[in-house]
Amino acid sequence: MKPIIAPLDEAIPAERIPSVRWALASLSLSMLLSSLGTSIATIGLPAMAQAFNASFGQVQWIVLAYLLAITTLIVSVGRLGDITGRRRLLLAGLILFTLASAVSGMAPTLWLLIVARAVQGFGAAIMMALTMAFIGETVPKAKTGSAMGLLGTMSSIGTALGPSLGGVLIAGFGWRAIFLINVPVGLLTFFLALRYLPVDHRAPKADRAGFDHLGTLLLALTLGAYALAVTIGRGSFGPLNTALLLAAGCGIGLFVLVEARAASPLIRLAVFRDRGLSASLATSALVSTVIMVTLVVGPFYLSRVFGLDAALVGLVLSAGPIAGALTGVPAGRIADRFGAGRMTVIGLGGMAAGCFTLSLMPVAFGLPGYIVPLIVITTSYALFQTANNTAVMTDISPDQRGVISGMLNLSRNLGLITGASVMGAVFALASATIDITTARPEAVATGMRITFAVAGCLIVVALVIAVGSRALATRRPLART
Repeated sequence: MKPIIAPLDEAIPAERIPSVRWALASLSLSMLLSSLGTSIATIGLPAMAQAFNASFGQVQWIVLAYLLAITTLIVSVGRLGDITGRRRLLLAGLILFTLASAVSGMAPTLWLLIVARAVQGFGAAIMMALTMAFIGETVPKAKTGSAMGLLGTMSSIGTALGPSLGGVLIAGFGWRAIFLINVPVGLLTFFLALRYLPVDHRAPKADRAGFDHLGTLLLALTLGAYALAVTIGRGSFGPLNTALLLAAGCGIGLFVLVEARAASPLIRLAVFRDRGLSASLATSALVSTVIMVTLVVGPFYLSRVFGLDAALVGLVLSAGPIAGALTGVPAGRIADRFGAGRMTVIGLGGMAAGCFTLSLMPVAFGLPGYIVPLIVITTSYALFQTANNTAVMTDISPDQRGVISGMLNLSRNLGLITGASVMGAVFALASATIDITTARPEAVATGMRITFAVAGCLIVVALVIAVGSRALATRRPLART
């Protein structure tokens, strides 16, 4: 299939340039909507708790339902796109996301809202997995980094835009507007994708791979058990958390057995023999665990140590995603020019430097002493993510692009939910307090420094994995399975 998205600096017919740009726009908006779906909901939790007369623990499921749906389904929908056709499944995901957004905005009860958010997460999982797979399929190899950088930028914009846009919508129109705003944007994205993305070319039915229903169910249940284990209790593990972790462990074992015997497995276990792919997935999970530290520690450190109100805390924390958004596209071009593997290592090195700088930063340096290292961490993260995604997706065979894209997104999501729980527990332990909201400023400052020191050590582990993988690949290159 001839690529629809040609590099803009190459000679292409003038009449095709608008189609190229609109196709990129449809993929970019898909990524923007799926990331906005998480960040914009968090700002509305207090208003929704009041509207439904619910506790904070109950309204948290508005966010958790969305994240759980993405985490449990993203690999499966990626594989389904490989089999049934990515364009038609992406269109279905956009319709599902848009309809669920409308239901969320009109939900009369909290539980209907939570169900609608789970369905919205299903649509978002399709959008996340297949937009990256489309880039790998349609963009020439030499421009893959630039395209991945664009998707990373849109993801960062969605994360950064959520709190501020949500605050404006809630103040002007009420909490329902934070979901209804997705409807016109979702319809626009659907129209652009329908009009400009390349039509699927399906193999004859006799040659088409089957869908692994049992493997899909086992993976979804396993991931759901793990995600619940690390989110329930916020790092305080009781009998339920332990039981869920044991169930997740058993689920992994059963999944491996099923996949080894399946005629058309959801995930070909042979892909993990590719040390480059395995290293990329492991480093992605570690780095996402660390990036969550900025969201877990930041609000408490800024409010307790510097006395900032909620608006100023949000403003300071937005510096990171904004810096990441500005870095995404240039990072992609750098990865295209100097090599994705090299830029992955440089990005990890920058993150380690930022984390260790924060771990040594005295409070006397004030807000600049927090903001500058934070920007170093987030810009380095943008460089890492773009280069890492480029390295993985460039040489994947066409029939595996959806599932590998799903695995990349899954590793990121697992890192985020693990970071929220584990690094939150590290922060509370390092602050030597039971209730971090009432801890002394000195204790919170100490907790921040220790937590970022731990985060820096995790990045060093990721750096060792990345460098070791590059060394092995140089000595004995492995082909993609």
